[in-house]
Amino acid sequence: MTEGNFVDYIKVYASSGKGGRGSAHLHREKYIAKGGPDGGDGGRGGHVIVRGDKNMWTLFHLKFKRHFRAEHGGEGGSSRSTGHDGADIVIPVPLGTIFRDAETNEVLFEVTQHDEDVILLKGGKGGKGNWHFKSATNQTPRYAQPGLEGEEGWYRIELKILADVGLVGFPNAGKSTLLSVITAAKPKIADYAFTTLKPNLGIVEYRNHQSFVMADIPGIIEGASEGKGLGHYFLRHIERNSVLLFLISADSDDIKKEYEILLNELRKHNPELLDKHRLLAISKCDMLDDELQKEIQQELPEGIDTVFISSVAQTGLTELKDKLWKMLN
Repeated sequence: MTEGNFVDYIKVYASSGKGGRGSAHLHREKYIAKGGPDGGDGGRGGHVIVRGDKNMWTLFHLKFKRHFRAEHGGEGGSSRSTGHDGADIVIPVPLGTIFRDAETNEVLFEVTQHDEDVILLKGGKGGKGNWHFKSATNQTPRYAQPGLEGEEGWYRIELKILADVGLVGFPNAGKSTLLSVITAAKPKIADYAFTTLKPNLGIVEYRNHQSFVMADIPGIIEGASEGKGLGHYFLRHIERNSVLLFLISADSDDIKKEYEILLNELRKHNPELLDKHRLLAISKCDMLDDELQKEIQQELPEGIDTVFISSVAQTGLTELKDKLWKMLN
């Protein structure tokens, strides 16, 4: 998944089909002078349906098609023939997608299951044909019901990535490098801040052919929850992670302070994030000798399990996977 193809927020317009008009037909046959009303019902208008797809990771397919219109129902015919139902239109979305009303910002529903269908807009009901209105006092009704109008509106679609482990850290902490080493993902890696502009996903292979999904979001800086940097755009993606892996570089001036800043930004964004399992990884430990590592261990934040790793030297990665797997299970 390339950065340019990752879309996690989009606005679309959708309208369901109008119901077909009922028929006011009167039966005519050579030897039947007054056959009476036999107009059929109109068909139902098409629904707008949202369908979950586990094979999708982005809303990119909606970027250039933002209008969705279902088909109108067919008109009723003679001999009580019902008009055809309008064709439904299906909008496929990745799992973890939220639909909001664009005007009120109200959350309408969330798609979390593969092949789960949710009707966003119902098609209009078809009108009744005139044979429904026949009675002893009105034996030849010459009217029928029109079909009901469909529904329409603008909707905001937001994607919250469904991953098991979310990487949290400052820019240049080594998140993308770690993801590239323990998964098959190929995130952009460079020696400057905010190399990662979009979230990246990778599958971590574990023992006995088991695996879990890891997500990397752009680096978080102090004030991210208030709009600074890039991380505030993507903080919602870690709301779905079971475990938060904090990554802090070994060359940091104050590891404990950086951890508190990251924790505070998560608290400001959503206090519920602090209820998740947390693990602290000290990255770039290939720069440390045993003496420096012991000094750092004395200055680590309390109340969180810690592991020392080096993605370049590939040390401590097995221990990291073990700890993450234990937390996930």
